[in-house]
Amino acid sequence: MWQKPAASAKRNKMNYLTKRKKAFGYAFKGIATLVRGEAHARLHVISAIAVIICGFIFNLCPWEWVSIIICIGGVFMAEAFNSAIERLADRITREYDPLIGQAKDLGAGAVLLFSIATLAIAAIIFLPKIIALF
Repeated sequence: MWQKPAASAKRNKMNYLTKRKKAFGYAFKGIATLVRGEAHARLHVISAIAVIICGFIFNLCPWEWVSIIICIGGVFMAEAFNSAIERLADRITREYDPLIGQAKDLGAGAVLLFSIATLAIAAIIFLPKIIALF
């Protein structure tokens, strides 16, 4: 026999939905903080917009779009992790600490490596299309 759910079950479901909604809010706040607070992130936004526009101009195939999307997401992810490491490290101490310096360097290196890989993938995708124009 079916019974009406208890009020606490309804309340738990609402709490779950409310928490998920707040989690998305925090995530979007983090993205906004990244783009507003980090000059490199703004450069990545401009680059991403340029690549997306070129993707439409050159009519990329679905797999090329997948590659571009993964690359753009990866660069932003690396930049966000690097920024988080830097901010946490600066919160711990403003004085130079070799281990904190290494952590910051590793984060910056991750961004650079992903950016270089992304540039290589963009070249593989776009250079043949650009060359075909001439």
